[in-house]
Amino acid sequence: MKRKYYGGAAFVALIGALGAGSVVLQRRAIVEAAGVQAPRFEVDPMWPKPLPNHWVIGATIGVAVDSSDHIWIIHREGSLEAKEKYATWSPPASGCCAPAPPILEFNEAGDLIGHWGGPGQGYDWPASNHGIDVDFKGNVWIGGNGRGQQPAALPTDESRMGGGPVHDSMVLKFTQSGKFLMQIGKPNKGKGSNDPENLKLPAKTLVDPKTNELYVADGYGNRRVIVFDADTGKYKRHWGAYGHKPDDTQLPPYNPKDPPSQQFRTPVHGVILANDGMLYVCDRTNDRIQAFKTDGTFVKEMFIEKNTLGDGSAFDIALSKDKGQKYLYVADGSNMKVHVLLRDTLEILTTFGDGGRQPGQFYAVHSIATDSKGNIFTTETYRGQRAQKFLYKGLAPVVKKDQGTVWPKGPKS
Repeated sequence: MKRKYYGGAAFVALIGALGAGSVVLQRRAIVEAAGVQAPRFEVDPMWPKPLPNHWVIGATIGVAVDSSDHIWIIHREGSLEAKEKYATWSPPASGCCAPAPPILEFNEAGDLIGHWGGPGQGYDWPASNHGIDVDFKGNVWIGGNGRGQQPAALPTDESRMGGGPVHDSMVLKFTQSGKFLMQIGKPNKGKGSNDPENLKLPAKTLVDPKTNELYVADGYGNRRVIVFDADTGKYKRHWGAYGHKPDDTQLPPYNPKDPPSQQFRTPVHGVILANDGMLYVCDRTNDRIQAFKTDGTFVKEMFIEKNTLGDGSAFDIALSKDKGQKYLYVADGSNMKVHVLLRDTLEILTTFGDGGRQPGQFYAVHSIATDSKGNIFTTETYRGQRAQKFLYKGLAPVVKKDQGTVWPKGPKS
């Protein structure tokens, strides 16, 4: 009887062990089936902290992170509605609110630590601010995509592209305290995509720390990337899609069924440079990212949500902060999400975000940047009017392509 009992118990134990092993194998199979890992993020719903002075921000169309992990944003005061500026009426219509200065600097905790910007002596302030970058020397660069001589509250960026003289044919360089340093280009002087002296509604800039060259995504009027010396403003080179000489011939409306366009569409909206010298360009309404060597040699491309019409999908791009910069993050303002790509293949691994007003959701996510810790910062244009922070939570298996709203996980019960 004892032998039967112990034999039966051993058999039950063996079955239990096999069952436990089966669960482990099943879990491992799920992880393996999920493929490669990707960075995981959670929104920080408490960032940034409230602004002082009853300030509010309008369409927020640029974000950058400097070497001290300070976060810089630029917004359009002119995009605010009249009722958002009651305190500025004469006499004041109420105690709130007023536009914040166009350039705001925050620390990692979300405290506002600097603010400046607007028209001044010696330079031409954009009619419609667009893009901000802080270079390796600490200088602040901005562009613009405005037509006419004063900011206007327009419903879409496309509205700024139609009709009227082109005002913003320049980029501006300042110190971090707002002292003017240099202007490249003159208002209303842009002559097209092969003009070496002026820009035409430039969207974004970056400076290569190895060569001190300024790269401009140019832009809403031109169809090119153009390079200048960042100290002197001297012209270096430029190119269009696939490294071609840019052509300003008006293209038909984007059709995802057509062969890929041999020219950039407007806007050429974003540009980022990896440590290995690979330059990535956002061809926004063509729904694609193109990669180049710094001399303009085309390397490869990737379509992002290729069936997206209207505003397009490839708004802006940022790099992960691991040593090899293994991942790319693409802000998609039409589909209201951020795409996570494997940089060497440009394969889309996963996305996060969804349309909405709550933290972790987006209304027209426009710009994106990363800090030294791997956190992501985004801004939203049109009526989005805000900046958000997404905390880097390490690598995780990709078990779901579209993650939706990456809300913080609460404490375990």
